[in-house]
Amino acid sequence: GVDANALHKPKRFFGAARNIEDGGSLTILATALTETGSKMDEVIFEEFKGTGNMELQLDRKLSNKRIFPAIDLTASSTRRDDLLLDKETLQRLWILRNHLADMNPQEAMEFLLTQVRGTKSNEEFLVSMNR
Repeated sequence: GVDANALHKPKRFFGAARNIEDGGSLTILATALTETGSKMDEVIFEEFKGTGNMELQLDRKLSNKRIFPAIDLTASSTRRDDLLLDKETLQRLWILRNHLADMNPQEAMEFLLTQVRGTKSNEEFLVSMNR
């Protein structure tokens, strides 16, 4: 197993983005290779997963099919997006996420790319989700 103290310093480092004195901003980007078959990798990943406020999951199958960005949209999310967006935008994002939830990653990305290419702005795209 992993000594609980071994992960304390790295967790403090990743948590530093939330603790900037007198405002300011610090963005820390980290990557993790998952599904390696190693129980230790899984334990460490789960331990650090809670320190982030955004998770972007890439999809190798999309990449292999040359569909870019190769993002698994339904598995990716931002925690506490309610603090970042107004109520109307959140409602539209909820409609979009519900629509995408019924699709596999390839269908979801192809749908999103088609819709975004057909609109002039993010706002126009989100408004179109109400139709």
